[in-house]
Amino acid sequence: MGARCASGAWSQQRFGELLVDMRNGIYKPKQHHGSGTPIVNMGELFAYPRLWPVPMKRLSLSAGELDRFALRPGDLLFARRSLVAEGAGKVCVVCGLDEPTVFESSIIRARPDPSRANSFYYYYFSSPQGLHALDTIRRQVAVAGVTGSDLAGLPVPTPPLSEQRAIAHVLGTLDDRIELNRRMNETLGAMARAIFRSWFVDFDPVWARKEGRQPYGMDAATAALFPDDFEDSELGYIPRGWRVVALGDLVELAYGKALKETERRPGAVAVYGSNGPTGEHDKPLAVGPGIVVGRKGANAGSVTWAPNDYWVIDTAFYVKPRDGLGHPRSLFYVLSHAGLRDAVGDSAIPGLDRETAESLAICAPPGPLLAAFEETVTELERLVYANDQQAGSLRAVRDALVPKLMSGEVRVSTGAGDLS
Repeated sequence: MGARCASGAWSQQRFGELLVDMRNGIYKPKQHHGSGTPIVNMGELFAYPRLWPVPMKRLSLSAGELDRFALRPGDLLFARRSLVAEGAGKVCVVCGLDEPTVFESSIIRARPDPSRANSFYYYYFSSPQGLHALDTIRRQVAVAGVTGSDLAGLPVPTPPLSEQRAIAHVLGTLDDRIELNRRMNETLGAMARAIFRSWFVDFDPVWARKEGRQPYGMDAATAALFPDDFEDSELGYIPRGWRVVALGDLVELAYGKALKETERRPGAVAVYGSNGPTGEHDKPLAVGPGIVVGRKGANAGSVTWAPNDYWVIDTAFYVKPRDGLGHPRSLFYVLSHAGLRDAVGDSAIPGLDRETAESLAICAPPGPLLAAFEETVTELERLVYANDQQAGSLRAVRDALVPKLMSGEVRVSTGAGDLS
């Protein structure tokens, strides 16, 4: 199977002929939800095109149900329906799982026959050629959808298995490196959060000095910035010499400015709302790096980091540090621990009241200590930025390669997965 014809093109077979199983996922009433076996929902399918163990909802299942709907590495998952037309048929490949896991009823599982197919078809259905093929079977009623029978009947290219493996190896190696960079950045972000909590929430260095110990992992100059005792305050015991201040003494929550879709112009400036980035524009409202705080909706009180110059629409605030507090990254962590969600009103449309938020009492460390934290976190941010840049370059290479590999314009040596 899968030989090239005289013109050099791959022969074709129906997708279903390359599978050992295709089925829709499981549906169970709400009383079965909350504990048991992890279940892949549409959220995971769209968020993780290459699925590794991630937090998921859970479902109580019988042994028979688990046997029928369990996932294996190499399984392809397709979105069976979507409110957005192009979302129907969205594909994800299961790369690894750390416990038995199933999938929900809005998802189709296609299990390749290992003697005939592999994760080559994840890349095929992610390519322009595969997306065009999916366009031919999408049905639009109330929502866009694809059916398992239509998917199984799609003609697909069938390279020899060795060539499939070689193509999947090249693209998978790029994706593995992108995933590694993402995980490294998650670790670096967790390190920054842990340092902030240790210094400014749990006061670990102060406890260490009070007990006559050198703070763990800290040089003597930084340790000397911490006091060696506590004092009482309206917030309870805080490090001696630190102040309890209103959040508004540190920052101003400035209102964003409306920006209609018709007024937006393509550019390098990210546009932020309460739900995070919402598009782009060609001029900034604020100079970055900076901080965006959700003002309206489900994400009211959320805190988002804007690494570059940015625009904020009127569903969010942007943060203006008060005079002498030029430590935006430190203030990001201060705001993240300030309890802004507690200042969100309980109404049909949740909203963060600026006056209430700016009156929140917080424990403010001295400026030199914030500067020391800023220096520490900035170094971590440099590593994150370098990883992001490398991942972006790798994604560009992968995205350029996929259509060329699927069309045969670029060939792969089946021996070592080398491009030719």
